[in-house]
Amino acid sequence: MQTFNTTSLKVVDNQLWILDQQALPQQKIWCPCPDVATLVDHIRTLRVRGAPLIGLSASLLLALLAEQGMPPDALAQALETLRASRPTAVNLMNNLDRMKQALAAADFTGAMTQEALRLIDEDKTLCDRIAGHGVGLVKPGSRLLTHCNTGGLATAGIGTAIGVILRAHQQGKVESVWVDETRPLLQGGRLTAWELGELGIPYRLICDSMAASLMAQGQVDAVWVGADRIAANGDVANKIGTYSLAVLAHYHGIPFYVAAPHTTHDPHCPNGQAIPIEQRAASEVTGVAGSFGQCQWAPTDAAVYNPAFDVTPAALISGWVLDNGVVTPQQVHDGIFQPTQG
Repeated sequence: MQTFNTTSLKVVDNQLWILDQQALPQQKIWCPCPDVATLVDHIRTLRVRGAPLIGLSASLLLALLAEQGMPPDALAQALETLRASRPTAVNLMNNLDRMKQALAAADFTGAMTQEALRLIDEDKTLCDRIAGHGVGLVKPGSRLLTHCNTGGLATAGIGTAIGVILRAHQQGKVESVWVDETRPLLQGGRLTAWELGELGIPYRLICDSMAASLMAQGQVDAVWVGADRIAANGDVANKIGTYSLAVLAHYHGIPFYVAAPHTTHDPHCPNGQAIPIEQRAASEVTGVAGSFGQCQWAPTDAAVYNPAFDVTPAALISGWVLDNGVVTPQQVHDGIFQPTQG
């Protein structure tokens, strides 16, 4: 496979490398990813994260394994193992479905390589188009609030929600960005703050629980988030804490936008209740770990509830900004999840 790199993925000498997002921002470490077991571990420990990036990393690894001579039956088993690594993000499932079709080709090695690289290029294009559709919704002088991480670290391109914010910043529309720290794994505090700093976008980091008081003071003009899965009825699964922001924004009359590629919309999933929600380790809540080490603050036997995602009902969303246009609340109310502009 040709050598290439994105913000978080690269292929060098037919080896997949991923940027360790658990080590950022203190350290920039590239981890090798030679086999399925390693990638599954990287995904589950969130060294690689973000719905689009997870799907892309799985696709690239399968293509590289095919090039290394892995037979079709072993590739099919590897594909299903990767499919089970994160159940909520539908991008992974969509990408693996396309890789499975490539595996059925007579020249499956060439077909899988071409498909994996095509998915990378498509993701870059999708991000650009999302930004193009979303920037028109950002008003001049906006103070925006975002949750988790939705930039180049989570995609092959400029990102989804952060891609919109970047494009709006380039047009002089963004006064500043409020960055939720995003408990319990601090993707906002560690990753989004780092990305916005690298992009030169002014931001201020806040604890998740501070958003309500900012909204009450009139300090937030709009909320922009990403999505791991959008149900057929417009309900959205995203990083835990997203639903809270949507409720707060609705109460304070603040627009709440979801930015995602059209591939995140799952027409086979009827509503948010049907979206599988991953439960994660108790240790993520009872303490904290990172490049700095590990700290335990809760009792060692503390009972913990730790869902990775929550579901925001469609009724709380002001617009779904996709690469093929914007879906409006009226369309969703009418049962038509179809962009108004292409």
